[in-house]
Amino acid sequence: MTASLSEKEILERCNARKANTLMQTLDIEFVAVDGESLTAKMPVNSSVLQPDGVLHGGATAALIETVGSVAVFVFKDTSNLMVRGIELNANHLKGVRSGNVYATAKALHLGRTTQLWEIKVVDDQGQLVSVGKLTTLTLEKPLQ
Repeated sequence: MTASLSEKEILERCNARKANTLMQTLDIEFVAVDGESLTAKMPVNSSVLQPDGVLHGGATAALIETVGSVAVFVFKDTSNLMVRGIELNANHLKGVRSGNVYATAKALHLGRTTQLWEIKVVDDQGQLVSVGKLTTLTLEKPLQ
């Protein structure tokens, strides 16, 4: 985990990255971090619903990729690295019409250049909504 920072400081840094991004559009907020996981919440409202009134799988997939990608910055030294999601898989198990969903990312593999994340999405009652796997790639930032 990011050395010498408190949970509050880590969450503040994660949330500070939202401006002018899809995270802002979807109102994704990082709400918890511990030694092995990062959790974000997303409100289920009209901006993320399918026409029949349930949470859109694409919005859920965006939440999954977001929390997995940001988790790389929390659990690896990325000071000179850029992070990209290179493969995403999501299985949607339950429809949600309102409230919030919470995505928690845990690393299955933290390699030098690739990382594999398992992300579970639950509703306000803690019921499993979706399960995702995200592969991320870390590369050196280009010289500017």
